[in-house]
Amino acid sequence: MRDDNSPASDVSPGANQGQQETTHFGFKQVDASQKASLVAGVFDSVAAKYDVMNDMMSMGIHRLWKRYTLDCSGVRAGQHVLDLAGGTGDLAAKFSKMVGATGKVVLADINDSMLKVGRDKLRDKGLVSNLEYVQANAEALPFPDNSFDCITIAFGLRNVTDKDKALASMFRVLKPGGRLLVLEFSKPTNDTFSKVYDWYSFHILPKMGQAIANDSESYQYLAESIRMHPDQETLKSMMENVGFDQVTYHNMTGGIVALHRGFKF
Repeated sequence: MRDDNSPASDVSPGANQGQQETTHFGFKQVDASQKASLVAGVFDSVAAKYDVMNDMMSMGIHRLWKRYTLDCSGVRAGQHVLDLAGGTGDLAAKFSKMVGATGKVVLADINDSMLKVGRDKLRDKGLVSNLEYVQANAEALPFPDNSFDCITIAFGLRNVTDKDKALASMFRVLKPGGRLLVLEFSKPTNDTFSKVYDWYSFHILPKMGQAIANDSESYQYLAESIRMHPDQETLKSMMENVGFDQVTYHNMTGGIVALHRGFKF
């Protein structure tokens, strides 16, 4: 396991000029060029059971985390919102109602399987007119500069190969005055609680994944990817380094999850 003094960048250059760069996939080191496809395999596997597993493994608390994120978004009617790594569309569904008929919500995800589940789910809810669906890599967002009033990325940043590049891409497409909200698993603030959380993550989650989604390996990766994600202060610094201003974070559930907020001025 890795300590809390995490490096800002996921990608490590090779020791020799021209050597293949590596990054982490859970606790494993892999070629940086392979990580996106490995992560895709995880989400292809769990897409159909993603919502059920979210409710089971968080005991429904993920809904409160997302509600707080929505409350902090400041989104109003007529605005444009990017729900990045939006998965099955929990946030996009709420944003669609918040921006109304004159606004627009783009649900973007690098994984086609997750995007299809999200699109079908939102269409079943009757949410059609102000929603768009885009398969996109967070490191190279296919949108013009200054396109969105608000960008959210919930439980997706830890899966990105080059987080610094992705944050810079988000900054570019955000409008001046707009805000970025990063909802992500983080580092518990209490040592005893952290030990209990580790036990639950590495002993219970994979078994739960096997029982419900017939996939223990993907939930083993989930537990590992959380430990490899930058801690609260490191992520705050990363956001500031690409240009975000007034960056703050709020710990929830003892630091299991943190919501980072930054503005573009």
